[in-house]
Amino acid sequence: MAGGKTPVEWLVSVAPDPEACRWEWERNPHGVVLLPAGRAWDVLILPGDLGYPTLDVLTRILDQPGPVLADFGDARMGFLVPPGTASRWLGTGIRTAGSGTWIVVPYPGRATGGVRWLIPPDGSGTLTDPALLELAMHEAAAGLAARPGRQGEEEEQG
Repeated sequence: MAGGKTPVEWLVSVAPDPEACRWEWERNPHGVVLLPAGRAWDVLILPGDLGYPTLDVLTRILDQPGPVLADFGDARMGFLVPPGTASRWLGTGIRTAGSGTWIVVPYPGRATGGVRWLIPPDGSGTLTDPALLELAMHEAAAGLAARPGRQGEEEEQG
């Protein structure tokens, strides 16, 4: 990785004091730190039942999607996207983390009890294109709506 950053260097570069952040992170028994969103990335947070099919679509169309986080229990997934995306996002049911917010970030390659990387950062700064992410979400949602048995479930509830 000539001239590039390690994943840890890339992540801590957004911290107010990168060296102190790195020191704490490497010694934190939980293996997580809080990092500010909105500097090098924003995060689009999808419910897990939509996030996993969306990630499946993305990995079929992209060689290298941007980093993706999942929380404990897979209830939510966070896709790292370019800064500024959160302030422009209009998608219903999608939470955002942008400028002025902080996210829990696990140490790359280390198991934690809460948040984990599904696709860890590689240090290059690769992020997921929000337009591609939106298209993947639409395809995933359409696939979920077309699943067998879904119509019968709706009739039973109605």
